[in-house]
Amino acid sequence: MSYVLVMHKVEDYNKWKSVYDENGAMRKAYGSKCAFVFHNSNDPKSMVIITEWENIEKAKGFGESEDLKITMQKAGVIGQPAVYYLEKIERTQY
Repeated sequence: MSYVLVMHKVEDYNKWKSVYDENGAMRKAYGSKCAFVFHNSNDPKSMVIITEWENIEKAKGFGESEDLKITMQKAGVIGQPAVYYLEKIERTQY
């Protein structure tokens, strides 16, 4: 399974979340299976999103899309996000 970890700041969480939710169909069309959304407990505007993908190629296609760039601007993402493409190699109990 493939994952993408994204870290970025947002101007306003509620605005960001509304746009993020509206964007769900587009993520699914690119091959997203699910996502985990976190924020830093000391800074609720610092977001961490982990999405699960069918494969890395589809994840990169979404990550490089013009649609995503437009959506991030609309959502109030501040600056350039840190993006990491990950391949799961193992899951442990603890």
